Amino acid sequence: MSKLSVIAGKSSEDLAKKLSRKIKANLVRSEVRIFDDGESKITLNGEISKKRAIVVQSIYPPVDTNLIQALSLISKAKETSSEVIAVIPYMGYARQDREFLPGEIITMKVLGKLFKGAGASKIIVVDIHSMVGFKHFKLKTKNVSAIPEFVQYIKKLSLKNPLVVSPDQGGIQRAKEFAKELGSEYIALEKTRDRKTGRVQIKTKNIDVANRDLILVDDMISSGGSIVKATQFLKKQNCKKVYVACTHALLMNDAEKRIKKAGVTKIFSANTIPGKTSIVDISNAIAKAI
Repeated sequence: MSKLSVIAGKSSEDLAKKLSRKIKANLVRSEVRIFDDGESKITLNGEISKKRAIVVQSIYPPVDTNLIQALSLISKAKETSSEVIAVIPYMGYARQDREFLPGEIITMKVLGKLFKGAGASKIIVVDIHSMVGFKHFKLKTKNVSAIPEFVQYIKKLSLKNPLVVSPDQGGIQRAKEFAKELGSEYIALEKTRDRKTGRVQIKTKNIDVANRDLILVDDMISSGGSIVKATQFLKKQNCKKVYVACTHALLMNDAEKRIKKAGVTKIFSANTIPGKTSIVDISNAIAKAI
């Protein structure tokens, strides 16, 4: 029997399969039945290693369902395996890592207790929204960067004098790392977001991006509001093509359509969340982290 098992959660089947091949682990598949009331019933097919089990399950919508399934898989793995590593490629609730407005619950603090309680000894996440979230976890944590994989993909596109752009100041470090790996320059736009309404505005004035291909980089796109506003602003500055590189493409409620309509040539994301745009495979980066 293999010393390693990869347990494929239903939300990350393809990624788990790729990962199991990379680390030469036996693959344990899961079958899920969702009852009329929304409850999940999970059945595992395959033998779990007594030494180390790796549970792979992204927590994207339906977030609470995928979270409960992740915790259930970890708990089941812990019954057999002495070490359980939870690979959560996309960590739902990562934006709820601090109290922004009085009375808000820091849900990441709750998740930290849940993962530890279920039996995880280590958590591996890809491009977590903020490292602050990990402060609430009383177990080993590892954040994997998808930037090297994205840069490899972008180099094949033969862009004209590319410029890396962060849609806000909060993502400036990501843009800097991206640009360094790509061997290009970077800038960060200034935006404001109303905490209550969620409305986004670009505060940056004119910038010189004329005749350059731009790569808008972000860790995640949910509604796409920030990307739409940034693209509309950049298009007015006479840039050439605008590409969007984001690790986690949630793309809720026709976000992809609205982003394309704003003038984006192509969106490419990692396979942390399966979908049309998830063409950048990060199984190799996760394998190295394990």
